Amino acid sequence: MAICPDRVVIFMGAAPIARLCSELGLTFRDVRLLQAAFTHSSYKNEHRGDRREDNERLEFLGDAVLELCVSQQLYRMYPSWPEGELTRRRAAIVCEASLMTFAKQLGFPLYLRLGKGEELSGGRDRASLLADVFEAFIGALFVDQGLTAVERFLTSHFYSQLGDLAFTPYTDYKTMLQERIQALDIGDVTYETVEECGPAHARSFGVRVKIGGLVAGEGRGRSKKEAEQRAAEMALEAWSRLPSGGEKPCS
Repeated sequence: MAICPDRVVIFMGAAPIARLCSELGLTFRDVRLLQAAFTHSSYKNEHRGDRREDNERLEFLGDAVLELCVSQQLYRMYPSWPEGELTRRRAAIVCEASLMTFAKQLGFPLYLRLGKGEELSGGRDRASLLADVFEAFIGALFVDQGLTAVERFLTSHFYSQLGDLAFTPYTDYKTMLQERIQALDIGDVTYETVEECGPAHARSFGVRVKIGGLVAGEGRGRSKKEAEQRAAEMALEAWSRLPSGGEKPCS
């Protein structure tokens, strides 16, 4: 859904907040949390005098809260599924593409506060940015009203589509790598961000995946999640090229 420029909310003041809350059936006790959820770091970088936070910390929190809620819902919906299947299905739901879709369905792009460079480069429609905004919104709602309010919101706007999303084809390389390492019991899998570069509207991340402390693969992406998936994919590809019985793909 392309955003018509004359519909964009340039500044999220009292009226736009009231409009959004009315549309979602919510009332925020601390509206600053909602403002922060829709404020991209590029906006903060261009408005140094604005003391309000951007959405990065809320996105970090919302990511964890969303995974917990979706895990619980899948556990209830599919009592016969084993742990590995639940993990794969959750990854198909809590992924960039699906979260971007939900953000657009809820009209979130209209309320974003972006820097000029991010705006001009199409950030209002960028998948990674919108997925982050959805998670930041969940984080803001959690801080403001707790887990029960998040569950209510997800029940009203999210869970009805959970079944379809759970069966959407999606390759979760991180889970595939984790399962292989666990089966062989050869160490822990960890991800390390080794590079973060570019302007706010064209960020690039470099990530290394390590197995037992040794580098097994590297990946790049427009978000840390994308870079981690690519690093895990590279590790799996390196593994597949080894002869039968070869050593683990680490250096």
